[in-house]
Amino acid sequence: MSEDAKWYVVHTYSGYENKVKANLEKIVENRSMQEYILDIVVPMEEQIEIKDGKKKATLKKVFPGYVLVKMIMSDESCYVVRNTRGVTGFVGPGSKPVPLTDEEVKAMGVEEFMPVVDYEVGDNVRVVSGPLENFIGLVEEINMEKRKVRVAVSMFGRETPVELELVQISKI
Repeated sequence: MSEDAKWYVVHTYSGYENKVKANLEKIVENRSMQEYILDIVVPMEEQIEIKDGKKKATLKKVFPGYVLVKMIMSDESCYVVRNTRGVTGFVGPGSKPVPLTDEEVKAMGVEEFMPVVDYEVGDNVRVVSGPLENFIGLVEEINMEKRKVRVAVSMFGRETPVELELVQISKI
């Protein structure tokens, strides 16, 4: 059922993005709508500010006035989102909700897509990118959460464990 869910853009009053997110999460919980409204995101990015010679990392809204909602579109879910306090409507022609394409979602970095790996622990692999390109190694550990893989690579006649990104190696 959750594969039917799409990302929609909701327009909010400026400065109300986090309040809309909190209100919507509360409504979803109170009405037990978790299977219809799956995720609510206020896209943020870290920016480094330099004040008085000191670096300070702050989070800034990527799209002020907008909240992204991953949901299965139905009359009820649409009604709930549209009537959440602070929401002015969905983004789309004539305020008809139009889902984002997978490419748009990927470009915004809203949803992490898990890479598919065709190798497993114990497989021989070739490094396909990075400074160890074309080295051959043996997969020792795969960590899908961190998206890393530990490979024992033969360097200067000895086995050396190296940590690589999942996409930096391919099965031989």
